[in-house]
Amino acid sequence: MSGLIFKVYHAMLFLEHHLEVITKKEKRIFDLLKELTDLIVHTILRAIMIPGYRFMPTQSNRRLKAIDKEIKASLKALINKREKAMSAREDTKNDLLDLLLESNLSEIQAHGNTMSVGMSSEDVVDECKIFYFAGQETTSVLLTWTMILLAQYPEWQEHAREEVVQVFGNKKPDFDGLNHLKVVTMILYEVLRLYPPVILLNRDVHEEIKLGNVLLPAGVQVAVPTILLHQDPKLWGDDASEFKPERFAEGVSKATKSQVSFLPFGWGPRICIGQNFALIEAKMALAMILRHYSFELSPSYIHAPRTIITLQPQHGAPMILRKL
Repeated sequence: MSGLIFKVYHAMLFLEHHLEVITKKEKRIFDLLKELTDLIVHTILRAIMIPGYRFMPTQSNRRLKAIDKEIKASLKALINKREKAMSAREDTKNDLLDLLLESNLSEIQAHGNTMSVGMSSEDVVDECKIFYFAGQETTSVLLTWTMILLAQYPEWQEHAREEVVQVFGNKKPDFDGLNHLKVVTMILYEVLRLYPPVILLNRDVHEEIKLGNVLLPAGVQVAVPTILLHQDPKLWGDDASEFKPERFAEGVSKATKSQVSFLPFGWGPRICIGQNFALIEAKMALAMILRHYSFELSPSYIHAPRTIITLQPQHGAPMILRKL
């Protein structure tokens, strides 16, 4: 059966259609946030070479301001709609936005509606943007790199598909079943090791501290290059640059010579609060894709990872998908 060339994005549209996750208006917000991200990076790069560039009335700067204005208006309208539904005690979606608004409302009711209590509408809008950058965008690139690597290693794609069919059969993926996907988990961990969405972790030093033999004064910033740490042969072995999900067969702690060597979600007290949610989301999407399609890379694919906020394939990920 001949295949059609799709972007991974089209597979995500398939999932959105069948899961009925977001409305067209909400999807418009996601699309605008993606464009906003690209424009911000463009502006930053230009500002490095041209002082004061961000204040110039260029086409990209005007577009950036217009997108920001539309996003804020759309999010405020969405937030107002959700708040009215809550006030009227109507059924809500019970998603992250609803949980945030319910928590905020409870805080205000418990302590009184004062300026110092609760979040303003602008605060909620900013949190919605963070939901996208820290959640949707990172999980999206994780799935993209996963499909690229499974297309390059068809034997692992087949192993994962066999496991998904064995666990779920013809049923829709559920939470309990997702926790039994050992092969899929190993694959996702290995993808996060080789292509972590965030390749650098920054931490500010607020007071003088000693790390081993290094004394760090207050006011400096420490950068941990995650992607280099994840591919250090001293920690992972001579095959550190190779795709080998089996290294995680006994879990993360036994995959390396050092327990603190795998940092796709950060580490310590500021570790990503959404790491479990992101992995469940990625397993759900991957399980549905594997059950409906087999896939391989298009001949037009060019391997060129680059960072635009997150680590992305510069020229996209064109795929040949075959419906099963």
